[in-house]
Order: sequence, then structure tokens, then C-alpha cells
Amino acid sequence: IWWLDPELTYGNAKPFVFTQGHSVCNRSFFPCFDTPAVKCTYSATVKAPAGIQVLMSATQSTYSEEEGVYQFYMEYPVPAYLVALVAGDLIHADIGPRSRVWAEPCLLPTAISKLSGMVERWLTAAESLYGPYIWGRYDIVFLPPSFPIVAMENPCLTFIISSILESDEFLIIDVIHEVAHSWFGNAVTNATWEEMWLSEGLATYAQRRITTETYGAAFTCLETAFRLDALHRQMKLLGEDNPVSKLQVKLEPGVNPSNLMNLFTYEKGYCFVYYLSQLCGDPRHFDSFLRAYIEKYKFTSVVAQDLLDSFLNFFPELKEQCVESKAGLEFERWLNATGPPLAEPDLSQGSSLTRPVETLFKLWTTEPLDSVAAASSVDLTKWRTFQTVLFLDRLLDGSPLPHEVIKKLSECYSSQLDSMNAEIRIRWLQIVVRNDYYPDLYKVRRFLENQMSRMYTIPLYEDLCTGTLKSFALEIFYQTQNQLHPNLRKTIQQILSQGLNPLPAIDTTAVTTDTPAMVLEDKVSEATNGAISLRDVNVSA
Repeated sequence: IWWLDPELTYGNAKPFVFTQGHSVCNRSFFPCFDTPAVKCTYSATVKAPAGIQVLMSATQSTYSEEEGVYQFYMEYPVPAYLVALVAGDLIHADIGPRSRVWAEPCLLPTAISKLSGMVERWLTAAESLYGPYIWGRYDIVFLPPSFPIVAMENPCLTFIISSILESDEFLIIDVIHEVAHSWFGNAVTNATWEEMWLSEGLATYAQRRITTETYGAAFTCLETAFRLDALHRQMKLLGEDNPVSKLQVKLEPGVNPSNLMNLFTYEKGYCFVYYLSQLCGDPRHFDSFLRAYIEKYKFTSVVAQDLLDSFLNFFPELKEQCVESKAGLEFERWLNATGPPLAEPDLSQGSSLTRPVETLFKLWTTEPLDSVAAASSVDLTKWRTFQTVLFLDRLLDGSPLPHEVIKKLSECYSSQLDSMNAEIRIRWLQIVVRNDYYPDLYKVRRFLENQMSRMYTIPLYEDLCTGTLKSFALEIFYQTQNQLHPNLRKTIQQILSQGLNPLPAIDTTAVTTDTPAMVLEDKVSEATNGAISLRDVNVSA
């Protein structure tokens, strides 16, 4: 349960509170069987001061103004981690026939402009693929920057961090991912936290089917290439024999399940689901299977064998071919082998968007540097956000760069990047820090002075403290610490006190107040001995 003073909200007017249950935190909210294997309906009575709007992840609600009491009821069985509450200075606007957006008054116009009409489009596309949306309403509430992740798929009421509003493409992907969870994760849930890929891998697959239907295959392939780049980056950091790279991770007694969340849960899980879809020959045939799977198991919890048995029974011809035992691609190996995915999707349909990125990257990293004129003629403002972050991520991978290169990069792009969204700017500033490029350091200070969210502060502090700029980081922190949530302040203090960053990553959807950790964007974490910054993990809950 996160209690925020007014100073930690955008409006600075009223206190704010929200809960974050995933994966095993709601036991501190109310007595419960805090396991995804158990589902139940729930009701709640909440009393709040006048002027405080209370919302919960429920299908029904009433309010008595005279008593200041809200009544909530969730009529469908859900696991404990999907019970959620938020209260604060929130107002709403309808953005579709079954959707409304809630936000602080100063943020509501932006939220409306970004999402009006869009959510219904995504819901309709999802329904065409996977059957009726069963939760009634699909509302969204934007939370202050202290929200420890990007988004959480609480049924009927998706939680999203307000900071992502300025990054249109990331907002689209984040919301669509949460929409996909309405079927995969919320309706049908992994029975054990050792198989979180059953929710995240399937939701990621469904998210990409929805984006293909609404934005085309090229955009989907670009976003997938960006995520798989991050997966391979994480693989290098963790090592190919790291047990957390398994889809079926062993949960030892006393280990927080959130510590097993990582990009493999999402992207290796996605690759396995994509592989299954390819066995069918036509993704529409696989869509039909997933509709039947949802219908059979909705409101229950399943294990991987339930999914795979259903798959083989739905496609008896594949069962006859023994596809589950195909050499090198055995289902058992997919689930229990460490390392990268056994097969990855064909992303050639995205080449019109990824090829310019690859070309520009080569121009800047091929010696001798005699292609600056050609490189400088590229106008990044004309690119999609995912193209730009893919380019910057690859420059980050190659840092430190030769001083001549970073100097020319700054001359060509720094002013362009200044006007872009925070997802792009933070990557450029990480390049500045990792290359000790002092002429642009003032931009790092300016960025940190105006950021209060974990996802836009932790990566920069990590980089500042692993290099030669720790005193610079300390100076900024002392100037800005009062605007940070105590949990975030404590995390940064630990980074500053150690200078290096050996802290294990924690699941940002299940941050506890007494767990210092390096935090990743969204519901992702891993036990690792190396620094993993925002750029390494960027997926939705």
C-alpha cells in the first residue's frame, strides 16, 4: 500500500494512495490466499474523506455521498493479486462506449487526447481474435510518478504511470498489453508463479496480434525487434546457463516470486507461443485455438501442460506428427532449457523500419568515421519512437565510443533529441554519461531535476555512479531528493553509497518498502550480478 503526500502528486493538492498486489503483496493489504491458484469474487466497503475519489478493480460500485462510503463488488473470480485500490484527486472522462479514463485534473486533457476512441478500437480487435471481453468496463487510471511500474492489468481498471503519457508509441503498446491480459492472465491465470510465462508470454503474443491488426505487421516487427534486442542484451549480462532464463523457473522456499520475473518470462515465452502458432501454418488457426482455450479455462488457473495438451488435442494432425518431440525444439526443452529462445520469429516484414536503423548505426560505428555527412543528413524527428530507441540502445551497447564519434553525434542529434519524449531522451543522456561527454551534462541535470519516476531516474543514477560522475550525481540528488518518494529516495541512496550497482533487480510490480533494489521499467525483474538499466527491460505488466 503506497501512501503519497500531496507533494508527490502532479496537482500537489491532495494525498493519494494506491495498492500494487503483484505478485505476493496483497497479503499485506487484506487476509487472503495469496496464490494465483486460488480465485474468488470479492466485495469491499471503503470510507474516504470528501473530495477523495476511490476506485477498485471491480465490476460494480456505488457511492453514498452522505456517509462518504463506497461499495465495490467483483462478480467474477479473480486471484488475490488482481484486487486493487486507488484513491486521490481523480476525475474522469468517457473515451469510448465502455471505457473512461481517470486522472488528476491537470493530466486529464492529455489523457483524453491520447486515448479517446483508441481503447474501443483495441478492444474490438482483441474480441475479433479471442472472443468477447468478459469484464464489462475497461477503464484506465493514470497514477503519479511514484507508481513503481509502468502498468498493471487490474481487471476493469488498468493502472498506468502518468509519465508514459508523453511517449505515444510506448503508451499504445503498454495499454494494448494490458488489454491482452483481460484474456491471458486475468480470465485464464497461471496456477503457479513458476510459470508466469503462461500469462506474460501469451499476453505478449496477443498484444502483437492486436497491433498487427490495428497498426500493421511492420510496426509490430519493429517493436518485437526492439524487445528481442533487449532480451539478448539481458542474456549477455546473465549468462546463457542462468536458471532464471528458463520458462519453468524453480521457486525455492523463501524466494519472492517477483525475483523470477525477467524478459525471458515475456520474450522467450512469446517466442514459444509464436512457435506454436507457426506449427499451425496460419496464425488465424492458432487464434481459433486460443479462443477455445479461453472458453474452456476462463475464471480458472492452469499449468503449462493444460495449454499444451489443449493445443495438441485441438490440432490432432500435429499430435500425430509428434511435434512436441521434434528434435531440438521439444516442448520440454522450450520449458526447461536455459539460454535464448530455441527459435525466433521472422521479422522481415519490419525491414522497412529496421533497415534504416541498422544502416545509420553502421555509419556511426564503422572506422574510419568518414560517413558523417551521410549520417548527419538523417532526420530523427521523422522516425518512429521505436526506431530511435533501437538506434540509441545499440549505441549504448557500444559505449564508450571514440570521443570523435560522441562529439559528432551530439552535434548532429542532440538538439533534435531535446524535443523528443522521455523514452528517447533518457537513452541519449545515458550515452552522454557513459561517454563522459561533459558538454551535454547540463542536460542530465535538467532531466533529473524534472523527473520523479523510478524508470527515468534509476538508470541515470546507476550510470553516473559506475563512471566518474558520482559527485555530480550526489549534487543532483541532494537538490531533488525532497520531490522523490521515500522508496525511490532509499534506492538512489543505496546506489550512491555503493558507487557500483550489485543490487538484485526486483519486480517493479511488487515493490516493498523495505527492499532496496535497482528498478527496471515495468513488471520485470531478475536476480543478477550486473547492472541492468531501463534500456535493458521495457515491457508492460
